Amino acid sequence: MRRAVFLDRDGVLIRQVDGYLTRLEDMELLPGAAEAVSRLRGAGFLAVVVTNQAGVARGYLSRERLAELHRELLNRLRAFGTTLDGIYFCPHGPEEGCSCRKPAPGLLLQAARELEIDLVRSYMVGDATTDVEAAHRAGCFAILVRTGFAGTDGRSEEAPDAVVADLAAAADLILEREGP
Repeated sequence: MRRAVFLDRDGVLIRQVDGYLTRLEDMELLPGAAEAVSRLRGAGFLAVVVTNQAGVARGYLSRERLAELHRELLNRLRAFGTTLDGIYFCPHGPEEGCSCRKPAPGLLLQAARELEIDLVRSYMVGDATTDVEAAHRAGCFAILVRTGFAGTDGRSEEAPDAVVADLAAAADLILEREGP
């Protein structure tokens, strides 16, 4: 079984936009994010995005457009010599009651099955309390970053295991905890 670092997309890897990200030109990697992914993958972790995308359910973007955005994200990461090992998304709105929308752990559980991930030895890095709750429900160590929502979404009372400035600092913490 492999270790992974699960990453929320908006506010962790890329800059949070108002509303929904629908245009390629609005996608901007956060400073240090690509390098952090590279360092984590270099240390043997899988890097897996798990993201709620209610904009699909609400008609702001199609699944095809979302796939284009994710291809662009991968292209931008490749420009820094790194990539992601998987991108898992929930296309449902919060009112649909699915098992994949965070704070439910469905996306993490699906990735764990498909990629043979040991959840107890894995981490979740997110900017929302729903990321923290999903991590804990899946058995992962939860790291909240101060970018994006910075935990101000108020959707869960779940406390993170650690709070850091950004994804680069999260990578530092993970690599420090795991040792050489």
